[in-house]
Amino acid sequence: MCFLIAGIAAALSAFCYAELASRCPSAGSAYHYSYICVGEGVAWLVGWALILEYTIGGSAVARGISPNLALLFGGENSLPTFLVRQHFPGLDVMVDPCAAVLVLIVTGFLCLGIKESALAQGIVTAVNVFAMLFVIIAGGYLGFKTGWTGYEVPTGYFPYGVDGMLAGSATVFFSYIGFDTVASTAEEVKNPKRDLPLGIALSLSICCCLYMLVSIVIVGLVPYYAMDPDTPISSAFASNGMQWAAYIITVGAVTALISTLMGSILPQPRILMAMARDGLLPSFFLDVNKHTQVPVNSTLATGIVASILAFFMDVSQLAGMVSVGTLLAFTMVAVSVLILRYVPPDEVPLPSSLQESIDSYMLRHNSDAQMINGENPAKSPGDPCLPLLGEKNVAVDCTVVEKLEALSSCTLDEENRRKIAGWTIMLICVGAFILTFSASNLWFSSLIRFTLCGAGGLLLLSGLVILTCIDQDDERHNFGHAGDTADQEFIIILFLFEIIRVATWVRVSVWLMIGVLIYTFYGRRHSSLLNAIYVPKAHVDEIYRSSGATL
Repeated sequence: MCFLIAGIAAALSAFCYAELASRCPSAGSAYHYSYICVGEGVAWLVGWALILEYTIGGSAVARGISPNLALLFGGENSLPTFLVRQHFPGLDVMVDPCAAVLVLIVTGFLCLGIKESALAQGIVTAVNVFAMLFVIIAGGYLGFKTGWTGYEVPTGYFPYGVDGMLAGSATVFFSYIGFDTVASTAEEVKNPKRDLPLGIALSLSICCCLYMLVSIVIVGLVPYYAMDPDTPISSAFASNGMQWAAYIITVGAVTALISTLMGSILPQPRILMAMARDGLLPSFFLDVNKHTQVPVNSTLATGIVASILAFFMDVSQLAGMVSVGTLLAFTMVAVSVLILRYVPPDEVPLPSSLQESIDSYMLRHNSDAQMINGENPAKSPGDPCLPLLGEKNVAVDCTVVEKLEALSSCTLDEENRRKIAGWTIMLICVGAFILTFSASNLWFSSLIRFTLCGAGGLLLLSGLVILTCIDQDDERHNFGHAGDTADQEFIIILFLFEIIRVATWVRVSVWLMIGVLIYTFYGRRHSSLLNAIYVPKAHVDEIYRSSGATL
């Protein structure tokens, strides 16, 4: 039940990622979506948090591989001396050379190309799935043979009540993380509008089924209170006389961790490349190998930093910071879906290098519009400011952007719809925050807590009702299937509900403050938006086609 509820929650988030990935197929994942829908400043914080998430997550996973490798080869002393963990009492540091070497090996694989890394990922995943199928089949046989003794407990089902089940769901939710990695490779997918949603949905469904089947078998073999928390699966088989099964399970654990390590390192170079493309990071991270089509500099930088952390630091103390980065990214993705459905950006920033193409497009558009109106253009060919759609009251000294805005001006009703939708989305976010904050803080008095929960719930419900009555933006049809109205915004509540420790928030706040300083003194000064030309999105494709550039 825990895995099922967590899987449903992850599916809601996966639907958001699938929709945005098919609408906006570009590298950067949650950073890219926030950049388009919310703005550069918020997108920078999301990208900065994702850098923390993937770096620490990859390092933590790497340090978990070496003990399992040692167990597989007969103990820690069986590993080569240069790979054995060493403890330095004076510095109180446990270095892990094996973890650092594994990170560098995985980084090398990722530099070979997306096809090669996908092949390696497929191999280790196949071994992992085989190990899980072994657990399900062999464990099912043992369960029917022994009578499923694990379920014969005096407390019955739900020994800790529904609250315990929900707490377990929050714990196992992060075992579903990984579909955001699929979204980050959007630029390397042949048909992103079809393949990305399909890949995300299939991978999540398979994971959910395997997790549920394994948990059904293991809990049925051994009562929950008698499980070894460190090695629950292998100890369950050992207690039923199958000690040799520990080797197969350990192989599965090693391949699962290697697969997770690859999934942690793979998306970060794409995010760094997307941030550098927007001018927020140095152009060093922009370099893409012509043969492998991989951002090599970003991949090497990610691998080197992750290997150093895996070698020196006990990153398990910082692992809670991964949760904050994940929750922040998922929340902004859910908000981005609402914005893209109801109030998508009506202007797109284009680089100043396209100024000539924009002027040429405007001259051609003006000429066509005047011919349709039966007019003979009286302006000289060198005059860049021609009347738009035959309107004589357009200022002679108007800019290209103003002419394009006049060309695609929306009606008053459309403007009102966008304003109402924008305020309603903010209402939903505020209501969700108040509701989850008050519900998860038990130190509030009952009166204050229930009052805040009621106020937050009322704001949330009112916002949902209003959004249901508002038509979605017509331009949503240009981006693919938009889905039903306002179902996925509940994901905001779900991800804000997770309680993060104060110490973790302090560490994350320090990291985010460092990011704010970098953005203030470097990112803003080198942003590609400084010299950008904002044009209505209806004309962007035509301008790019006329210039010969690519989106």
